[in-house]
Parts: sequence; structure tokens; C-alpha cells
Amino acid sequence: MTRTPEIAILGGGIGGLAAAAFLRRTGLPSTIYEQASELREIGAGLVMAPNVARLLRRLGVLEELAHHVVRLEIGWEFRRWQDGTVLSAENLAEACERLYGEHTYTARRSDLLAALRKSVPDDSVRLGKRCVAVIENGDRPALRFDDGEVAEADIVIGADGIHSVVRRVIADSIEATYSGLCAFRTLVPAEHAPEIARRNAHTLWLGPGHHLVHYPISAGKLINLVAIAPAGDYSVESWTARASIEEFLAEFDGWDPRLLDLIRAAETPGRWALLDRTPLRHWSRGPVTLLGDAAHPMFPFFGQGAAQAVEDAAVLAQCLAAQPDDPVNALQNYESLRIPRTTRLQEVSHGRSRINHLPDGPEQQARDKAFSDSDPLVDSAWIYEYDADTVPPFHIDTVAR
Repeated sequence: MTRTPEIAILGGGIGGLAAAAFLRRTGLPSTIYEQASELREIGAGLVMAPNVARLLRRLGVLEELAHHVVRLEIGWEFRRWQDGTVLSAENLAEACERLYGEHTYTARRSDLLAALRKSVPDDSVRLGKRCVAVIENGDRPALRFDDGEVAEADIVIGADGIHSVVRRVIADSIEATYSGLCAFRTLVPAEHAPEIARRNAHTLWLGPGHHLVHYPISAGKLINLVAIAPAGDYSVESWTARASIEEFLAEFDGWDPRLLDLIRAAETPGRWALLDRTPLRHWSRGPVTLLGDAAHPMFPFFGQGAAQAVEDAAVLAQCLAAQPDDPVNALQNYESLRIPRTTRLQEVSHGRSRINHLPDGPEQQARDKAFSDSDPLVDSAWIYEYDADTVPPFHIDTVAR
């Protein structure tokens, strides 16, 4: 290929916009196709740990977010469910930059999406384009949309989420399995929240069969609240599904009264079944590849879902920029660089559900003592010190499949 490749990105969420922004940084234009009539990010908050914060800073996105983010002072603050006894806590204000050269922030997903949007030219985003099929056509795959349009490209990137259309081309159908867990997600106006939730802290409350996480977002105006509980027969995997405050409260009956006050002050919660998926062995087929949740959906226990999508985007852009004339090999390099890391995160996130939800007893007491004796910020160095901009983009030993 002697011309600039045409790159189509399916999905205009955080991963898709990040891919377009990083590609543009390397001089490669792209077109985003998004099925919604406007770019929006459903969901509430997210944690931007050093591994993603440094990438967003280099794009200018962190500066754009300056008036919306919260810089965490305390993190990995584990508390006991009944009375809030602190099991362990990290002084992020001092340790995070010293260890990893960057701070940890929290943000509202919609604010991050808006900041990323400013890194992408207006004319490179096409809204209201719902893809119904990916057509394999030699070196030029095509996207078929529900309005009848067919768009060809040299490279197709599936950043279209957990129900990805593009993934059907890459991998045989992998049925999601029932995890037995669901997530409640909601926001609380800070003025109605108890003081314990208004601090610049990322706090995790652990109890039998459940855990609950809260931290401030939107410059401290809102509290993001996520709770994991048994799903019962609930199996709806959708950001838009709703629950009632009464259902939410019932799951945490008997917990610390401050948590119950926090739940009572919340907006109508969303409820999302956590379905389990085996990690994919390959993300690419010819000039078609995957990114973010389309490639590696993971349980939210390490707060790395969005971060890994942004890392994917940075590495993918480097690989394509290194081999613009050989996109098939570039995509194979990309997946070989990313799959080991994301698979490990999928696996440790999966294992965390058991650790967080131990019933009270000897095993729980041993876990709590281990928390007090450990340093989670150092123990997770393999996550936070990773710099996607320094990953070698080219493996000469990669062989085209």
C-alpha cells in the first residue's frame, strides 16, 4: 500500500475516540461510525490510574479535564462492612507520583468522552450509523449499515463494546456464562452524601457476598457509587437497565449506617448483570481487529476497563504507524503486545470477586490481616508503571497467519 490507509472505527465511546485521537497523533486519519445520534457515555464515574492518566496527559485530554476531575488523596481504602473499620489505605497524594510519575484521578465518563471528542476532527465522526454486518472482502473489508450504506476501508477497528458486531468476524461465538453477580451503579449529589463519601478518597467496603465502592467525581460535586451483589435470577447485561433504591438498600441491610444514608440519597440506580467471558486468543483477522470491551470485557474490580481501552488505542496507533503498508502484520503485532496484559487483568479481576466477598470467619480475618500487611499500590506496579507509549510497536518475528 503506497497511500495512507483508510481506517474505519466502529464505536464512538471512550475506546473509539481514543483510537482516533492516537491515530491522528501519528498522522493517520480515521473515520468513526457511531450508532447513536449523539456521542454519549452511559454510566457514571471511572478511576484514571497513572497508566491511563499519563497517556491522556500527552493527548492534552487531562488538561482539558482539569476543572472536572478529582485528584485522589487516598486510595485502596478498604473498610469493614459493619462499622467502617479501616483495613488498609494508601496515601496517593504522596506515593503515586513518586512511584509512577503521575497522579490518580477520578472523572465522570461523559466528561472524559467530551474531552476526547475535542481531540478528533468533527468531520471524522459519523453519527446515526448502526452497523449490522462486517463484510470480509479481501484486503478491503466493508461495513454494512442499517440504512443500506456500505463503507469500505483498509482497516476496521471494532471498538463497539461488549455486544460487538465486529467480534463475530474475529472469533467463534463465545457464550457468556452466568457469574451470579450484578452491579448497582448510581450517582449521589455531594451535598446529600455523608462526610465519609465526600473526601478525595477511593473507598471499598467489603462484606459477605457483597462489596461497595464510592469516590467523588465532577470536581467533587457528585459521588460515584458502584456496588456488587448476588444477581439471583437477574441476567440483564445493559447499562440502561434500572433498579429501585429499595432493591439496592435491601442488598446492604445491616451494613454501616453511613452507607445506607449514601444509598438513600442516590439517584435511581442502574443494574448490570456481570456475565463472564473467556479471554480471546486472537483479536484480529486480516485487516479487522478489536479494541476495549469488544476484545477483553472484564469485571470492574480493578477499575481498569476504560484504561485498557485507552492503552489498546495507543499501542494500536503505534503499530499501524510503524507498518502503514502492511496493516495485517501491524494488527498481529498489536494483539501480540496487548493480549498477555489484558488477559492477566481479566483473570485477576475475575479472581477478586471471591476475595472481596468472603463470609466472616477465619479466611476473611486472614484476608483482612493481609491487607494491613501489604501495599496495594506497590503490589499493582505491573498495572500502573506500564507505559503504552514505550511499548515496541514492531516484532520482526511476527508471522502472518
